[in-house]
Amino acid sequence: MELGQQNSITDVEGVRVGSVTLIQGEGKLTPGLGPVRTGVTVILPHTKSVFEEKVRSAVHAQNGAGELTGALQVMEWGILETPIALTNSLNVGLVHDGMVEYMLKENPEIGNQADVILPVVGECDDSYLNDIQGRHVKQGHVLEAFRATSRTVTEGSVGGGTGMTALGFKAGIGTASRRIDGKLGDYTLGVLVNANFSGNLHVDGVPVGRQFRNPKRNRNGDRSIITVIATNAPLTAPQLRQIAARVPLALGRVGSVSANSSGDISIAFSTAEKIGRSLTPISGTHEAVPVDTLDELFGAAVEATEEAILNSIFASETMKGRDDNVSHGLPIDEVLEVLRKKGRL
Repeated sequence: MELGQQNSITDVEGVRVGSVTLIQGEGKLTPGLGPVRTGVTVILPHTKSVFEEKVRSAVHAQNGAGELTGALQVMEWGILETPIALTNSLNVGLVHDGMVEYMLKENPEIGNQADVILPVVGECDDSYLNDIQGRHVKQGHVLEAFRATSRTVTEGSVGGGTGMTALGFKAGIGTASRRIDGKLGDYTLGVLVNANFSGNLHVDGVPVGRQFRNPKRNRNGDRSIITVIATNAPLTAPQLRQIAARVPLALGRVGSVSANSSGDISIAFSTAEKIGRSLTPISGTHEAVPVDTLDELFGAAVEATEEAILNSIFASETMKGRDDNVSHGLPIDEVLEVLRKKGRL
């Protein structure tokens, strides 16, 4: 299975990602003032109005100790009609408000001549490094993130992933993609994660995380991961739910056990068909792929999610946050040496 051109969720034509990163202050925590280690990441399914041209979508929760606003509507209709935003747990309300403001600017008729919207906002807990009580991501930051959307995705400690830690090491935003072609079709599937969950890091099946103890390995609780999957394959909402439900297989590969307090939530959407306000198709194709192609997309989802998680860790560097808490970056050279000894390199 081939990587996409940029190995990014934006390899799916039309998908764009933007972010705003907030890093301010250091030392002792003063609730409401800092230090700040947080941000917001937004994902646009395509370059036109998502409200006017909705896309088919589905949600899966492996463990529900987290939040994805708007998920019930996506599950009910099988439709996504807003962009997706990722931030910290206590900033969901303000980011939701920023999403509403963005959508009203794009579609002034919302709530008047047209129905209201339920924006999709996912969260992870960055309180180990961030003054989470301060809710530092404001409406203006959300609008700025939308203005910054592009095909280029920066990985690691950026945007909504700024203050995150996963599998014992500094983590955050990661992305990857896979292409399938030939008789099974010519489709791309891309993944973006905000990784902030516990476990023992595995790389290519090797439990490298167990090789390290503090201070090189963090032990700061069980948190969450939000996974966003995009594809241009024509899939029905039930098929997209099946795609989203494959994410836990990737979590197991990298060493997660989906801890009790971890919100492991995934959302998948297809750009192949556009849906109008009346929830009827207006463009594209709604002919679902055959089973053989669907199985190949399952594999693409697992591979790309696994790599996106690893990319979020390998791209992140050690970060000191509030109260001088430290999330240590992965000692990459030492990890590579472990992999060499195991015959993986």
